[in-house]
Amino acid sequence: MSPAVPYWRLSAFYLSYFGTLGALVPYWSLYLDGRGYGPREIGEAFAVMAATKLVAPNVWGWLGDRTGRRMAIVRLGSMGAFLVFCGIFLVEGYAGLLAVVAGFSFFWNAVLPQLEATTMNHLGADSHRYARVRLWGSVGFILAVAGLGPVLEATGAAVVPWAVAALLAGIWAASLSVPEAPGPHGAGMEAAGLLAVLRRREVAGLLAVCFLMQASHGPYYAFYTLYMEQAGHGRSVIGGLWALGVIAEIGVFLVMHRWLPRFGASALLLAALALTVVRWLAVAAFPGSLTLMAAAQTLHAASFGVYHAAAIHLIHVWFRGRHQGRGQALYSSLSFGAGGAAGSFAAGHLWAGVGPAATYLAAAAVAAVALAVAWRSLAGMGPAPRPGRAGPGAAGAV
Repeated sequence: MSPAVPYWRLSAFYLSYFGTLGALVPYWSLYLDGRGYGPREIGEAFAVMAATKLVAPNVWGWLGDRTGRRMAIVRLGSMGAFLVFCGIFLVEGYAGLLAVVAGFSFFWNAVLPQLEATTMNHLGADSHRYARVRLWGSVGFILAVAGLGPVLEATGAAVVPWAVAALLAGIWAASLSVPEAPGPHGAGMEAAGLLAVLRRREVAGLLAVCFLMQASHGPYYAFYTLYMEQAGHGRSVIGGLWALGVIAEIGVFLVMHRWLPRFGASALLLAALALTVVRWLAVAAFPGSLTLMAAAQTLHAASFGVYHAAAIHLIHVWFRGRHQGRGQALYSSLSFGAGGAAGSFAAGHLWAGVGPAATYLAAAAVAAVALAVAWRSLAGMGPAPRPGRAGPGAAGAV
């Protein structure tokens, strides 16, 4: 990796950003449950967080592409997310809670797509090494999950918003140290209009797959902790299961810079989708078995690690030049936004209606549909060129 890449400053940002996610995602449902909300309200609260990604990343992505000042947007988003989230300590009632969640998420969702584009531009021709930077986000997630689990055992879930607020302040501080990156690396498809890029079969297929993949994760992000509690596992054990999944993810990130040139992003994505189906089937069938739940958690290496690294790589290859920020924003809004919102909302209603096992079976079915779409639109494509070393016509070889 080039010495010009601000590796440790980028890594510190990912560490703090995903540390916040590690406090929020596994334990937010416990906090809401402790405040007396049921499965439908919890699912809706997670859906609101995800739904803001339908709008926010695209607004901020357009602004980032237009101004080129991506880190200024990241700093503004980090500051706004912290300040608005602190409103959680002041509001009462479900409507007030949803208002704070929506406002916090609007700023929060400005941050990651612009940081991803900044990271890719800093890496330049070494963009296949993205996972070596991103793995520090996984480390932050583990530290937050493993650290908060025993604290919640001792004090209860009321500490969760305080931990999230402290970590959001850390993101804001980390954002101040990351420099702006040079302009987009390479021309690629820059001359084509954005609609022309989106009409490509492989691009439309990838975005559809990303939506379905994140929708299949709805029951996991909203209810996995509650599900494991109902199956008889303690909160420290559950925190360990969350951490195990992310440790597996880190292992994948350490080797993705070798796997991408060797196997190709499309083949890796197909493998990740197939293993995701297996993961949700196992969680549906054997929630009481700690051994099998630990094995299922190692598949997070595929369902998030391999999937995310491959998808980010493909987005970077296909959305070039002036479309780069909006490409990352579309990936975020259609997958973590629309897919996450649909998955969380549906999970809340299915959970209350047909129960946890059937909800995870539905998740497996959604992942299977994603696999079919990917097979039709992406199968047979070879390894991707390294951005910046490919000719103008090479962007389709992925």
